[in-house]
Amino acid sequence: MAKTSQKAGPRYGRQTPTASVVLPYTETCGQDAAALYNTTGHTAQEWQVLLLCDMLATDGDGLFVHTKFGYSVPRRNGKNEVVVMRELWGLQQAEGILHTAHRTTTSHAAWERLCKRLDEAKIEYKSIQATGRESVRLANGGRVEFRTRSSKGGLGEGFDLLVIDEAQEYTDDQESALKYVVSDAPNPQTLFCGTPPTPISSGTVFLKLRNAALQGETKNTAWAEWSVEQQTDPHDVDAWYETNPSLGPLGSILTERKIEDEIGPDPIDFNIQRLGLWLKYNQKSAISKAEWEGLCCSKLPALRGKLYAGIKYGHDGDRVALSIAVKTAGGKVLVESIDCRPTRAGYAWIMNFLSKAELAAVVVDGANGQQLLADAMKKAKLKAPLLPTVKQIILANAAFEQAVYAKAICHMGQPSLAQAASNCEKRAIGTNGGFGYKAQIEGVRIELLDSAILAYWQCAEGKQQRRQRASY
Repeated sequence: MAKTSQKAGPRYGRQTPTASVVLPYTETCGQDAAALYNTTGHTAQEWQVLLLCDMLATDGDGLFVHTKFGYSVPRRNGKNEVVVMRELWGLQQAEGILHTAHRTTTSHAAWERLCKRLDEAKIEYKSIQATGRESVRLANGGRVEFRTRSSKGGLGEGFDLLVIDEAQEYTDDQESALKYVVSDAPNPQTLFCGTPPTPISSGTVFLKLRNAALQGETKNTAWAEWSVEQQTDPHDVDAWYETNPSLGPLGSILTERKIEDEIGPDPIDFNIQRLGLWLKYNQKSAISKAEWEGLCCSKLPALRGKLYAGIKYGHDGDRVALSIAVKTAGGKVLVESIDCRPTRAGYAWIMNFLSKAELAAVVVDGANGQQLLADAMKKAKLKAPLLPTVKQIILANAAFEQAVYAKAICHMGQPSLAQAASNCEKRAIGTNGGFGYKAQIEGVRIELLDSAILAYWQCAEGKQQRRQRASY
């Protein structure tokens, strides 16, 4: 049964954001935009008008106070109508607008929605319907181009307003391709509209924008959200009204009955989608938690052959990690981390392990310490390590990724290695599409994963890379 407080009269959702960052202003075109939208026969809600006023705030020179404006509202509240309001006003100002979405169906639906509102407002326009490349144009030169996002979309084109629909799916490579399309505009603005990321969301830009804005680390940026601060009971009706501005009595966009029907067996999904919860932990890792757990062995498998060691010095020079890999009787490669310690603690612990283990090969990466370690190994008369090239690092990471997908890797469920593997994202290496990994959240030691990748790579190849070996 839903938990609610008894209050007299009709109840409506909270009209002001639960968290927001808005720069001071004295002038705005928001009321004009709302009045234009109301000519469609629809009425802008109070929360939508407030967002428009902040969004279209101007300074003494007539420039937008907020060149970037992001907002997050739970699903089915009418957040896309705010985009329509902004685009209708922009068309009347002869703006060039690029509306992008993650899915082609979403982009097409946005085009249909804008055309419908133009028809209702009796505004003449011309439109082109071409799946993935729809457009709307007014006689005054105002235009809206609708596109599905890609890492190359928007290059070479110029616009006044960039709309990032489904912003929770907006990726770094897409941003690098799109953010410059408004650079030449005399009064540019970028609008981010979406919901908190789910465990399968691929974007990180929206989350970074939100965090930076709420922490006061942005300039010319506004943010607004309706959300709960922590996971909440899905049956808490008070939380429904706190986070859904369009919730109200019969006839409203959302009603209590509709939300009751949404409650299912997954409380986290309900918290994200309906209560606007921003989870504190990583949402999308290059290797998911489920994928990594699926490689875990219930007991130590039969092993064959010698060990292979991978050693990785971190990019910041702060840590060094050691991992090993060995082939199993079943044809897989078992990986396990030995330790990850501060570099200031020295390398005696690494040398102690290397001198006692029966190793087929050792690979060491990281300019911060690989040569010192190689020299120490030479002095101790240990087998010379492989110091991999950038090309080999790229090969190792690609091979490891394929092995994860093919389930050719296994492990014993080490928590530290699991944390690194399931909280990583790809980073570019070289200029030909190569990649490595980096941690997505503070405190995760990505060196553990990197060292395991190096060990796996050597073990899977089954022989040392003699081409790069030094002989003593």
